[in-house]
Amino acid sequence: MEDTYDVVVVGAGPGGEVVADRTVRAGLTAVVVEAEAVGGECSYRACVPSKALLRPGAAREAARSVDGARQAVTGALDPARTLARRDRFTARGDDTGQADWLTGSGIPLVRGHGRLAGARRVDVTGADGTVRTLRARRAVVLSPGTEPSLPQIEGIDRVGVWTNRQATTADAVPERLVVIGGGVVACELATAWRSLGSAVTLLVRGRTLLADWEPCAGEEVARGLTDLGVTLRFGVSADRVARDEATRAVRVETDDGSTLVCDEVLAAVGRRPRTHDLGLDTVGRTAGDWLPVDDTCRVAGLDGDWLYGVGDVNHRAPLTHMAKYQARACAAAIVERAAGRPADPGDWGAWSARADRVAVPQAVFTRPEVASVGLTERAARAAGGAIRAVEYRIDDVAGAALHADAYRGRAKLVVDETRGVVVGCTLTGPMATELIHAATVAIVGEVPLERLRHAVPAFPTVSEVWLRLLEAYGL
Repeated sequence: MEDTYDVVVVGAGPGGEVVADRTVRAGLTAVVVEAEAVGGECSYRACVPSKALLRPGAAREAARSVDGARQAVTGALDPARTLARRDRFTARGDDTGQADWLTGSGIPLVRGHGRLAGARRVDVTGADGTVRTLRARRAVVLSPGTEPSLPQIEGIDRVGVWTNRQATTADAVPERLVVIGGGVVACELATAWRSLGSAVTLLVRGRTLLADWEPCAGEEVARGLTDLGVTLRFGVSADRVARDEATRAVRVETDDGSTLVCDEVLAAVGRRPRTHDLGLDTVGRTAGDWLPVDDTCRVAGLDGDWLYGVGDVNHRAPLTHMAKYQARACAAAIVERAAGRPADPGDWGAWSARADRVAVPQAVFTRPEVASVGLTERAARAAGGAIRAVEYRIDDVAGAALHADAYRGRAKLVVDETRGVVVGCTLTGPMATELIHAATVAIVGEVPLERLRHAVPAFPTVSEVWLRLLEAYGL
């Protein structure tokens, strides 16, 4: 079978869905190819279920942080109801609703494994082995996402190790859980499962959590995990893991000579692109590589404007919201080029994903929450220019004190003094993930500090931290 469309999208995650929807609404035809579930990793085995697991613990903590409400909270979390609530959000992996949305939007869905078979051609192998060829008049968009990487540990491929997929879909709370890693996934899932009753040990090869963030973020998350009862072991790596066939317990041997016994091991040490069987070799690219793209998400080094890479696969900003942002820019570029116009990326055009380089917001739902956007002070100084950073304790803002007894939070602003604009912001504490968008607007809008001082936060809100940061800067 062979069919022709204007746009062929491989991968029905958030990025792929948005590209298809935007191009179809602009008058082109599009088809989406998906081998697993429409909606992608985020909907069923990552962002959505992890936040569903984290929210009950955060809600309980929020109530307990206010005198008068604290006395009403007398019980522990209910794991069964928490897991059931998660399942309501994920439909236990049933993608019927999202698949129906695609077809209802006029976008055909082809189930099967799609791989490039030369320029503008995608071969789709169905579950029964039959192959269907799809041809693209205008563009092929690759949005296959990523998959977990496993660390080089003896026995890890034989113990049934958890990755984010098992850790967000498990039907029971493990009595003992060892988490390997110190990044966002490790910290969030350690928080979630400890809240539900697991005895959690976090093995961190380095000396800090969230190593690419401002130091205050990792420090506050480490404090929060310790207060929650998570055992943190820094500078320690797992050397060998083995599961006892009789008891099903797992032994984890570490490089400092100690041994841990647990029920499950979660490996959260990074991800790799799902490009090993994507047919990249048929267009002169290397299988298994990330896809380098320009600001329109057009794959670099190929003749013509026909191949694009959207979402995690291009390694620009591997976050769901940024995949959707890239998809909007990519779709706009495809439509422009289909009309015979150049779609020059420019700086902030509709078909430019420039924010990937200057203003990527990140939100981590640990306790405390941490959030950031833009450059860290270290990265800003490495980029050159006159940089100044200011910090303020959010605890000292009246709105924070009213929000929670013993509120604790930190704020850091990174300023490019040459231009007089904010280039980075990091926040920790309750509501940090909701507060960060103001910083995103300031950075993307390149709002001069002299103008930003006139954006008056309401009293008494936690957002008054913006006033205090500007005062700390000297305005």
